[in-house]
Amino acid sequence: MRRTRLTDVPCPIARGLDEVGEWWSLLILRDAMFGLTRFDEFQRSIGLATNMLTRRLHALVEAGLLERRPYQDRPPRHGYHLTDKGRDFLPVLIALADWGGRWLRSGEAFHIVDRDTGLPVDPVLIDRHSGEAVRPERLRPEFILPVKTTSAKDDMQ
Repeated sequence: MRRTRLTDVPCPIARGLDEVGEWWSLLILRDAMFGLTRFDEFQRSIGLATNMLTRRLHALVEAGLLERRPYQDRPPRHGYHLTDKGRDFLPVLIALADWGGRWLRSGEAFHIVDRDTGLPVDPVLIDRHSGEAVRPERLRPEFILPVKTTSAKDDMQ
């Protein structure tokens, strides 16, 4: 069965999910954020079958989140590196990690720490314009409908 594509849906959350919504993709991006670049590193970390990992890496390259770069000629080997688009996804992963750590506790403790201080990171989403923390009670969705353009023929009528 084919998956429904959400590329033309006006909601940016839906379009974003269409691009990276598969959980294996999120785990690959997580590992890339923490410095993994090689196929075997991703496979060891995630435990995904090679054919599935190949498909996911290809999809992330096609989506512009990763780029494929050669690192060895014989045999040919490629690494996968985050693009600017991929690096811009970091806040989403950090927010997901924070939410999962707060609400989906397991036997293991996992948190993200600052490399310099060693202290756990406590992420907060800040509005770029106001500098204020983003709070749900201050938000509302607003869909911007495309402006209908008229042709010269319409203007003449």
